[in-house]
Amino acid sequence: MNIHFHDFTRRLSHFSNHDVPRFENLNRTKSELVETARQEMKLDEFKPRVLTSFVRNRLLDEVYLPLIGDNLAKQMGASGDQKRTDRMGLLLLISPPGYGKTTLMEYVANRLGIVFMKINGPAIGHAVTSLDPAEAPNAAAREEVERLNLALEMGDNVMLYVDDIQHTHPEFLQKFISLCDATRKIEGVRNGRTRTFDLRGRRVAVVMAGNPYTESGERFQVPDMLSNRADVYNLGEIIGESADAFEMSYLENCLTSNASLAPLATASPQDARSIIQAAERDSLEGIELEGRFSMDEVREMFEVMRKLLTVRDVVLKVNRAYIRSAAQADHYRTEPPFKLQGSYRNMNRMAERVASVMNDSELQSLIVGTYEQDSQTLTTDNEANVLKFKELMGILSSEEKERWEAIKYAYVENVRMAGMDSSDQAGQFMKQLASMRDGLESIRQVISRAIAARDEGAEDRMDSRVAQLRDGITHTAEQLSQSLEATSQELAKLATQQANEPPQQRVLVQHKVPRVLADLVKGQFHLMQEWLRPILSESLDNGRDLDQLRAQLEAVMGNYTDVEKAFREGLEDPQLEEDPTEE
Repeated sequence: MNIHFHDFTRRLSHFSNHDVPRFENLNRTKSELVETARQEMKLDEFKPRVLTSFVRNRLLDEVYLPLIGDNLAKQMGASGDQKRTDRMGLLLLISPPGYGKTTLMEYVANRLGIVFMKINGPAIGHAVTSLDPAEAPNAAAREEVERLNLALEMGDNVMLYVDDIQHTHPEFLQKFISLCDATRKIEGVRNGRTRTFDLRGRRVAVVMAGNPYTESGERFQVPDMLSNRADVYNLGEIIGESADAFEMSYLENCLTSNASLAPLATASPQDARSIIQAAERDSLEGIELEGRFSMDEVREMFEVMRKLLTVRDVVLKVNRAYIRSAAQADHYRTEPPFKLQGSYRNMNRMAERVASVMNDSELQSLIVGTYEQDSQTLTTDNEANVLKFKELMGILSSEEKERWEAIKYAYVENVRMAGMDSSDQAGQFMKQLASMRDGLESIRQVISRAIAARDEGAEDRMDSRVAQLRDGITHTAEQLSQSLEATSQELAKLATQQANEPPQQRVLVQHKVPRVLADLVKGQFHLMQEWLRPILSESLDNGRDLDQLRAQLEAVMGNYTDVEKAFREGLEDPQLEEDPTEE
């Protein structure tokens, strides 16, 4: 090859000094622009990351994955010749908090290799009703709406996951209705311009998750046209005939939380199930593990798993009581709402503190102490929830049982008297009658305790007095019922008479109402006084319980005095006596 040396060196120098630096600068600028765009778009947040504590349990393999797979195939299309063209639908996951709804869907997105676009419902809030970022009330909500529009702009290989929808407005959720039917279209705003995103034939899945048991349940509002398009699954309850898998999932999910059981999380899933089955039958005989574990390790895992079975049973009871209580309307409750939860998160928190050397008393202290700590956040509901929890465990003392019964009784009475204010005279009268009934109920409890604690020598005498008291209470109840019925008829007559009277005479008719009620209450207390007289006369002979009975009766008489005073003030109103036509 013939070359001109001087010309070659000149051209080589120009290439080295000009072309190469410009080329390197071009690549560097391209990298910087790509990295800047990546940071602005926060693409790293869209990559699904599976938690290190995630465990492929039996419930996931046998129940959840088949259900989720069927729904995603309907939304994104199945592979091969069976691919559907009528893509539509929505996956709606509900459960109390702590059951791994987000973790599960992030795992599925990771295995499918698609973008996991999580939209944070609490950040959006109830104020957002539009997909326009400019209308968002704050920066956090605006960023979430922009992320939503970015997912729609991507338009392929995307899982759109809207989390905690109980914190969003129903009108916001309505925007997804057309995206979840056969049209697969949705109106959005991208870069300040309105867009109609057409996702027909695209690999896009819509998943929503929420907690219907939060607060009073009124915040969880899914539009009926959207729920009609959704496959709904409750991860906090048993699905179909999966009771065994559901109960075992509590134990499988807490493997990574306990140091002794952590090796099972990375071993074959069958090893963990073999340890659980051995703990359930309380014997290591015949156990076979695929992993290489020493006998000492196996025994320690076995002892820890036996104790976790007890924890699991308590957590399951709490979970079912929480769901049952949250599903009730306040008007139909017979006890205060139960707000303690029994999720995977509660199970893991206790599992990490369980040791193989614990005895039954220490294990019970751990369980009770954990839930007592959780109940501290309930403030005024603390006492009722702790007593309900102990009732579920069957460890209520006699004093706690008596207190729990009193709380339930007072709660029912408060529900019954709800809506009555101080200006409602009939309501105030009903409250006073309720106080009288409370006093009679207290008398019944005192007599019941006296029967249980009486000595053999006073048995016949107490039996006769208790029978007399029981007959008296029954007779009073019957008389009170008849008097109330007669009073209602009398009040109806007075109302008819008032309607027929001229205006200047109506106040006099109204004046008769408290007199009728006063006569009713006075008559009933006179009747009660007669059949209580012989019992009170022997209070010194029958023990201290009748002293408590006397105190309860004095409380009842105090209520009667209040009622009589209120009626007397109404009857002796000087304004009515001087000029009854002024009112």
